[in-house]
Amino acid sequence: MINSLTARIFAIFWFTLALVLMLVLMVPKLDSRQITPLLDNEQRQGLMIEQHVEAELATDPANDLMWWRRLFRAIDKWAPPGQRLLLVTSEGRVIGAQRNEMQIVRNFIGQSDNSDRPKKKKYGRVEMVGPFSVRDGEDNYQLYLMRPASSSQSDFINLMFDRPLLLLIVTMLISAPLLLWLAWSLAKPARKLKNAADDVARGNLKQHPELEAGPQEFLATGASFNQMVSALERMVTAQQRLISDISHELRTPLTRLQLATALMRRRHGEGKELQRIENEAQRLDGMINDLLVLSRSQHKNELPRETLKANELWEGVIDDAQFEAEQMGKTLEVTSPPGPWKLIGNAAALDSALENIVRNALRYSHHHIALNFAHDGEGITITVDDDGPGVSEEDREQIFRPFYRTDEARDRESGGTGLGLAIVDTAVQQHRGKVKAEDSPLGGLRLIIWLPLHQR
Repeated sequence: MINSLTARIFAIFWFTLALVLMLVLMVPKLDSRQITPLLDNEQRQGLMIEQHVEAELATDPANDLMWWRRLFRAIDKWAPPGQRLLLVTSEGRVIGAQRNEMQIVRNFIGQSDNSDRPKKKKYGRVEMVGPFSVRDGEDNYQLYLMRPASSSQSDFINLMFDRPLLLLIVTMLISAPLLLWLAWSLAKPARKLKNAADDVARGNLKQHPELEAGPQEFLATGASFNQMVSALERMVTAQQRLISDISHELRTPLTRLQLATALMRRRHGEGKELQRIENEAQRLDGMINDLLVLSRSQHKNELPRETLKANELWEGVIDDAQFEAEQMGKTLEVTSPPGPWKLIGNAAALDSALENIVRNALRYSHHHIALNFAHDGEGITITVDDDGPGVSEEDREQIFRPFYRTDEARDRESGGTGLGLAIVDTAVQQHRGKVKAEDSPLGGLRLIIWLPLHQR
């Protein structure tokens, strides 16, 4: 077995070329219309007919005026049943042939004119045999036999042998399945590598031992690919462990700070300073939680999925958002509620995505938020509008980055950790959807999520 891909391609190329050339050169030799020597029994039959014709001419006196009639009488008398005899004079005149047969007769005479080596050749449904030498006094004639062909080739086979280009095309068509199989087998390692790369793109960082087999070039590539996957897995594991360790280490002093704040409040009562410390501690605690959620979601693309209905999935999120808006003195209007549209996804991730964009609108709006659901047969479009300060055009692509804040959002009184929209973007991409920001008709920001529907 050839282990080098280069050698395989080279060998297959020359093997295919040699096969096609061999077929093109050898197949015509299988043409039953090829001129061939006579068999022994055919030779004896021809010689016997030759002797009978000579004897008949010897007993029939010559007539200078009607000299050809005695020739017709001789060949008609001794022609075998179902066959005909032809005589060719030294001047090339053919006796006994019909006008429509002259072309094949002349063709055969041109290829077989030696009575010492008579031959035969098929012309469609007719076969020519000869020549045999007939002596008539001082004249010599060549005797030919025209008989039905024993087994004639089909017209298509004859056409193929007569047209070399057609023969080449048929040969290529016959060899096409072999070439397709060879191409498929050569591309098989590339398909395995492509499938493994797709798994990595989906976040499935596992090694593929089957890549380390096959041609040398793909074997080396597969080994390098598995090493890369192992390195990525170690990096992701180390990153998650680092974030988890940092979060744990931050929570310890944070808990102590919250406990100390509670003790000071008990001893000295409420104060602006204590309230400020407590708010910042809560904000830090929320940031740690969001950071852990983002880290887990970014490195867990293979989420457990199920068939969900949009109205049942987001009903709780909408109710909670309307309650929060009422407590904040704002209005959340659902202009078009979700219907029983089916989609495949992870309920927790999709809940979190909608909750984060609605909370973002509640946080930055002045008085009014509008929520709309629509579907177009291919996907679900969720639109959230607010009447807040909005986001400048150059910042709209950046607000989905972790910890990114626009100038309007930098005021810590607005709340938030700068991770909510990053969580939304990650969840939507995991479901092969899209999220973008635009200007809102209400004067603030419009966030649009598109998610594909479940296609049966």
